Amino acid sequence: MILVAGGTGLLGSEIVRRLLAASAPVRVMTRVPERADPLRALGADVVVADLREPRTLGAAVSGARLVIAAAHGFAGTDAAGTDAVDRDGNDALIAAAAAAGTSHVVLLSVHGAAADSPMALFRAKHHAEQTLRGSGLSWTIVRPTSFMETWLGLVGDPLVEHGRTQIFGRGRNPINFVSVQDVAALAVAAALAGDAGEVIDAAGPENVTFDDFAATALQASGRTGAAKIRHVPRAMLRTMTTVLGPVRPVIAGQIRAALAMDTLDMTAPLGGTDRRRLDAVARERYA
Repeated sequence: MILVAGGTGLLGSEIVRRLLAASAPVRVMTRVPERADPLRALGADVVVADLREPRTLGAAVSGARLVIAAAHGFAGTDAAGTDAVDRDGNDALIAAAAAAGTSHVVLLSVHGAAADSPMALFRAKHHAEQTLRGSGLSWTIVRPTSFMETWLGLVGDPLVEHGRTQIFGRGRNPINFVSVQDVAALAVAAALAGDAGEVIDAAGPENVTFDDFAATALQASGRTGAAKIRHVPRAMLRTMTTVLGPVRPVIAGQIRAALAMDTLDMTAPLGGTDRRRLDAVARERYA
């Protein structure tokens, strides 16, 4: 049995579908069981557990020879926060896997994970990597760059549907984006191969700015008429993090990440030519 933690998320659900297509027995771990109904219909088992509640994890990992840790607490309407999920939650999952006798763990980390990163998600993922390395378990770490599909949803969809969107910062900093489908394919290949001690970088075939990102979404959709792109100044973003920090820390963390994406080197060595390009993913989404 292969347990996929975060199996109903954008990446996790794609991993589950690919494992099922390969005739692998899969158990989906989710906090909200209704979200797993489409995967259950495809043949996946479903277990309700929460990375923030370590006592729920024993039953989830029981009998799993392999665990794929694909959950994150960064984005989404119910994001729980990177420290709670990506750091502490992964710690608890790894401990539960070790206690259950799991043979291998595949951790979905992030490209650029580091203890001194200015981005909380990157620090949390680095912490989880170190926990896994020191766990005594056989492991594989996959480090993807930013997901095209996530940012098409945030930046492209409002532009295509309503003719307006907003970009945090100047929108001119080159960023590497990779398709979730490419990352899922790499994660599944790593899981089925079971190669121990491997770190896999998952980058896309191009580095593009958010302004280019918005333009690609418009072109792919064939939308006509005026479109408005609002750039939120960095100074306003800094003020927002200060104001929201005490009351909405998860949102404040997302805004800090947006500031970092507008200022830091977010490029990556370009992935193989078989990786999906942004224009192809956008055309598929808006066809």
